[in-house]
Amino acid sequence: MSDFGSGTSTSEVIEGVDLKGKCALVTGASSGLGVETSRSLASAGAAVIMVARDASKLDTAVAQVRAAVPDAQLDTALLDLADLESVRAGAQTILAKCPSIQLLINNAGVMACPLMRTAQGFEMQLGTNHVGHFLLTCMLAPALVAGAPARVVNLSSAGHRFSAMDLDDPNYHRRDYEKWQAYGQSKTANALFSVGLDQRLQGQGVRSFAVHPGMIMTELSRHMDPSDMEIILAGRNIEDIGFKTVEQGSATSVWAATSQDLDGLGGLYLEDCHIAEPATPDNEAGIESYALDPVTADKLWQLSEDMVGENFNF
Repeated sequence: MSDFGSGTSTSEVIEGVDLKGKCALVTGASSGLGVETSRSLASAGAAVIMVARDASKLDTAVAQVRAAVPDAQLDTALLDLADLESVRAGAQTILAKCPSIQLLINNAGVMACPLMRTAQGFEMQLGTNHVGHFLLTCMLAPALVAGAPARVVNLSSAGHRFSAMDLDDPNYHRRDYEKWQAYGQSKTANALFSVGLDQRLQGQGVRSFAVHPGMIMTELSRHMDPSDMEIILAGRNIEDIGFKTVEQGSATSVWAATSQDLDGLGGLYLEDCHIAEPATPDNEAGIESYALDPVTADKLWQLSEDMVGENFNF
């Protein structure tokens, strides 16, 4: 579909793209992919709202972007995706700053943490990676519609292949907790949310995509130990793993947000700046059918509304 691939960087993707007059919002913007995604969008002229929960880290990230893009139009918003009240307050702050949004990149996440729970009692990975972003996105939907054509990019992962969505016990109240299974479930939820959101908002000019950024060593891996690396390596040498740089890892998010190749499309899972093929047992790439199933996407939407205690009728 494009001339890009796994080695493509954000600079290559954003070359020739003009985002002047557009507002972009990036969650998890205080480190790693979030900083680079913000820098890339700002370099093309977008006014970028960088969102994170730690004010000090966010200030440092803003300084990094300004150093790289001196004329960057940047603003910030603080919110904790693991606390729905914080999400609600942060969303109101964002709407006041930018009532019209063209690009929303739901980049923040947590991976392979011990069993922990959010402020409202959800399993931490599902609660942060999906539920918090679900509420934030739905609250920002009026601004996305006002800014149409608009795009929402949800960072999923090849880790979605670790687990389908368990709609009966999503928060591990009855089944034994396994951190990689829980991570996989949350990444499947990101892909399904992209399907459900696209179904509901495409008629109003808002399209949604899920993205696998690739394997990158960032703060996302802070909960990992040597045994976790053994799981990832699966008997291979580390030299055989195609780790990406942060610039390469952010490229598919930026491509999903800006590429004309994706005009008129949505509800898709993207990797290496391409639309992913169906997953096969002998290939680590690709998307499992359960992560794009529209029936499951609707069920997850209803479950998510129950979890946040609010209905969104778009």
